[in-house]
Amino acid sequence: MNKKDISFKNADGKELKGVLELPLNETPTDFAIFAHCFTCNKNFHAPTNISRTLASHGYGVLRFDFTGLGDSEGDFEDTNFSGNVEDLISAAKYLEENYHAPSIMIGHSLGGAAALFASKQLESIRCMVTINAPSNLTHVKSHFKSNMKEIEEQGYAEVNIGGREFRIKQQFVKDLDDNEDATALQEIRKALLILHSPQDNIVSIDHAEDLYRSAWHPKSFVSLDGADHMLSDKSDSLYTGNLIATWAARYIDSEEKEELSTDHEVVANLGEHGYTTQIRTGNHSFIADEPAKVGGADLGPTPYELVSAGLAACTSMTIQMYAHRKNWSIQNVETHVSYSKKHADDCENCEDAGAKIDTFEREISIKGDLDEKQLERVLQIADKCPVHKTLSSTGKINSKLRD
Repeated sequence: MNKKDISFKNADGKELKGVLELPLNETPTDFAIFAHCFTCNKNFHAPTNISRTLASHGYGVLRFDFTGLGDSEGDFEDTNFSGNVEDLISAAKYLEENYHAPSIMIGHSLGGAAALFASKQLESIRCMVTINAPSNLTHVKSHFKSNMKEIEEQGYAEVNIGGREFRIKQQFVKDLDDNEDATALQEIRKALLILHSPQDNIVSIDHAEDLYRSAWHPKSFVSLDGADHMLSDKSDSLYTGNLIATWAARYIDSEEKEELSTDHEVVANLGEHGYTTQIRTGNHSFIADEPAKVGGADLGPTPYELVSAGLAACTSMTIQMYAHRKNWSIQNVETHVSYSKKHADDCENCEDAGAKIDTFEREISIKGDLDEKQLERVLQIADKCPVHKTLSSTGKINSKLRD
């Protein structure tokens, strides 16, 4: 994906900092805005992973810091919920003026409630998505319930939220009360996707039920079973991003996007940031990446994992084809492959790093009615798999620069 650092002014003239995630090799016709959770920022793992996953599906996604948070100007103590809504409207205006009016609004936790209120005022929004969002804003006051008396008496209190100190003023509390019920949005006729974890111990699943009951169709609910409120497990945020991308496609009339094309069998396209690579082969598109420990985003298999996957798939297919020709009864062929570099058994200079050779460890599990002689033959056939032959031979790669 292409990552661009951007900034724009909110209604009060404060400069807000954001990141625009864009897909590779194409201009997105659909843009989304991501509203982060209360006291979070644009660089938290959930907004980052979800935005990048959506970009891998061809969407442009803007995630930014609300006023007074992260890299944005302003003081958090002077902000309120209504200000967050205004910030989202300013973000939508920035996209409309510089790229394309957003069609998707996504909000996490309190950002989900803000996303609903902002969507009400934005004609371009076709799809609304909430993630572990509250249905009423008085729920937010539970974060500083023990400080309410202090807030009422002196107009503010220092509140610890998520291990960090924030000053909460009386005007913030009053604004929550004025905009109390996020379910009072029945007049909005836009597609709504509610994502919520039944194990959320910060915003209970009951809030998702309230939101669902108050909304018009088309509306959808998907349980993020096993996830916590913050989507701390990376697999949960990646799943959420893929889910949103698939769901939104039904409600957006997008122009036909230009696909990666090549006169070769495969094309791999990589932008200037990170290692996430778009791959197209025939009618199929997917992503390759590197693990986080070497600077990747871990959004797809590594190149060597793809090579191992080719060997595993080809092995299973070759065995099944042979079994069918022989009319042998095989219900399932499961091939496990791992790659590493090892010293050759007959190496004379095994201390030399260059003496190591590429080694694929392969284990094959056969479910079927085969005798010992047939199983032995199956193992021989595995070695005749075309990918096996390619990997075990000395290949040749011809390279040249392409216009």
